[in-house]
Amino acid sequence: MGGTGRDDDGRGRLGNALSGLAVAVGCVLFLGGFVWGALVYQPYTVPTASMSPTVEAGERVLAERIDGDEVHRGDIVVFRDKQWGDMPMLKRVVGVGGDEIACCSDNGRLTVNGKAIEEPYLRQGDQPASEKFTATVPEGQLFLLGDERLGSLDSRSHLQDPGHGSVPRSAVSARVDAVAWPLDGGMVQRPEGFADLPGGVSQPGPVKLMAASVAAGALLIVGGAGYGPVTGRFGRKRRSRAVAGVA
Repeated sequence: MGGTGRDDDGRGRLGNALSGLAVAVGCVLFLGGFVWGALVYQPYTVPTASMSPTVEAGERVLAERIDGDEVHRGDIVVFRDKQWGDMPMLKRVVGVGGDEIACCSDNGRLTVNGKAIEEPYLRQGDQPASEKFTATVPEGQLFLLGDERLGSLDSRSHLQDPGHGSVPRSAVSARVDAVAWPLDGGMVQRPEGFADLPGGVSQPGPVKLMAASVAAGALLIVGGAGYGPVTGRFGRKRRSRAVAGVA
């Protein structure tokens, strides 16, 4: 009986140590995920329906803080430009410096440097533009369109401005990676229609790793914190049975 007691004590001490370690690691992962997210991402509430149906007015998105030089065609970016009202706005990049943007091709698509672009993010049945246009994007600039082409005020509305409706890369502060609210919004996909053009499309930021870190941390904290009460309860039951057997 004495040997068994020592074994139980040893297992109990080991279990408590592992429980404490799980909670400590869980706290690091949980808090680290949030700190990581705060450093890399900025939350942004979508003000209008100009990017519908990809993101709707009032939704909360996570936008990765990036430099304008990291922007690729197809990215949804947060930017601010004086000629556009000097307020944060959300649009999709369809052209970069040197590109010729036109609408529409014989099959009714937007073209970039003569290549017709598949745009699955447009609402079914919508046209890429309500009126024909052509624009050449100056170097260091970006041409931006909303996904809701019938109502979006975008580069097409500024074609007579300097830069033919484009904005400087330096105006961009972040790139949208995911819809944070509502919770079923999910990741914002990179459109494959731009993938074959020079530079390809961008890669998502670390939002999935950040979410995994938070989730794993929460599980470790709950599991580690629950170990003590659960094992203590089973231990009392075993001791009660052992005492009853001796009696």
